[in-house]
Order: sequence, then structure tokens, then C-alpha cells
Amino acid sequence: MKIKFASAKLKSFLAVLILAFAAATAFSQTDAPFSINTSPLPAPTGAVNDYAGVIDPATKQQLEEKLKQFKEKTGVELAVAVVKSTGDRPIFDYSLAVARGWKIGSKEDDNPSALLFVAIDDRKFFTQVSKDLEDELPDGIVGNLQRQFLVPEFRKGNYAKGIADTLDAYIRTTEERRSGGAPPAETEKPKDDGPGSSQILSSSFCCLLIIGVILLIIFSNRGGKNRKGDHDDWSGGFGGGGSALPWVIGSILASGSGSSSSSGDWGSSSGGSDWGGFGGGGDFGGGGAGGDW
Repeated sequence: MKIKFASAKLKSFLAVLILAFAAATAFSQTDAPFSINTSPLPAPTGAVNDYAGVIDPATKQQLEEKLKQFKEKTGVELAVAVVKSTGDRPIFDYSLAVARGWKIGSKEDDNPSALLFVAIDDRKFFTQVSKDLEDELPDGIVGNLQRQFLVPEFRKGNYAKGIADTLDAYIRTTEERRSGGAPPAETEKPKDDGPGSSQILSSSFCCLLIIGVILLIIFSNRGGKNRKGDHDDWSGGFGGGGSALPWVIGSILASGSGSSSSSGDWGSSSGGSDWGGFGGGGDFGGGGAGGDW
């Protein structure tokens, strides 16, 4: 009986260790510090990366070729990222992390570049402009072009057209300003929303959930020590609740990974197998403009 009792205690101890590991994993995913220099998205597969599935293949191919030719002609590297949501992270922070993490732009001292970032479910957008492109695309002009070409089409659900028209406007404006042409009228830059508290609440709930599960297992084990036949299998060490352990651990891990970012189920972009990658710059200082529709 002592051997069986010791075996049950060992199983309970192992269960607590497993839950502790699951808790550590959840906290590392939920509470890991957000780096403004590291992209929360997968590595890009082209200049146009559509994780929300709103750009048709024909338009994507046309945009890829157009941006490639524009880069070869002017040295300006433009990129697009479309996602479903940025989760609890403000779109300014999220898009800046993508622009820097993907290292859009050249490694050279002069590395003009920009990232048009769209979050479909959030109904928000932001264009990050590198320091060396701010003369051609200052904040006011970027905001004006977005409201003129992007917002009207987005409100009609024409996401591909809105993105294509906006990129055309960026290209046209950059070329005109470099050649000394008159720029579009500047307007006030839209303000982006500040960070919310839902991420903190999610972390607190996860912590309470894990503590409750551990206490439940400990007290269930105490109440089931003297039951006959329960010490010879794995579930006996949990008062009959061992079969639920994988579900509990899976739920904890899922809640931890799901609260930090909603990009996990976006999938990956197709195509771009012959794409050479971005230039390795990422010199973004927060210039640009954004808004919603």
C-alpha cells in the first residue's frame, strides 16, 4: 500500500510540474515584452504580404512587379502587409515593429522605404515611412493620400483596389516631389488609438485559472487517496480527473498564445519564391500616418 500511495503522490507531483511548465509557457507568450524592433509576423515572402486573403492573385502579382520596378528605378522600397487584426497592440506599434523587423529598405546610408499596413477586422491602417523618405512622403501628404484613395474603396469592401490606388499615389507623389513637382495639399495627421488594458486583464485571468486548476488537482487527490483500484492507473492520482489533464493544459497554452496576438491563424502568403528579400534597412523613426474607415 505504501508503494501504491507513493506512486499516486509521484503522479500528483508530476501533474503539478506539467501544469507549472504550461503556466510558464503561457506567461512567456502572454507577458513577453513587445519589441518594437522585432516583427510579430512571419518572415515576408514578397513585397506584398496578405495574411487576411483580401488581395486577389492577379492584383498581387501586378503590385509585386510594380514595386519591384519602382525600387529598381528609384531605390525606394515599398511594402504591403495586410492582417486580420493586431490584437491588443495599437496599429502604430505593430506596424512599426513589422517595418523594422522585416528590415524594409536598403542597408546603405540612404534607404528610403515605406510599409502600408492594414488590419481588416480592426478597420485600421497605418503607413510607416522611413526617415529617408519623409521628404517625399511627409505625414500630412500620406494621410491626405490615404483618405483620398484608400478609405473610399475600403468602405466599399474593395480592399485590393484601395491598396493598389494608394500605392500608385505614393509612387506618383514620390516621383513628382523628387522632380520638383507641386505636392498635394497637406492635412492634419489622424491620431491613432492608445494601448488598451485587455492584455493585462487576460494575463490576470490566465494566472487565476492556472492557480485554480492546481488547487483543484491537489484537493481532488487528497479526497481520493483511499479509493480502491485508483492507485494503479494514471487517473487515480488526480481523483479520477486525469483524463481532463491534456484538455486543461491545451486550454492554458491556447489562451496564452491567443491573447498576445491574433496573427497565429492568418496563414502565410503564397508566391514570391523568386523574391530576393528586403534590403536589410529598417530605418523607421515613426514617421507616417494612419486612421480607420
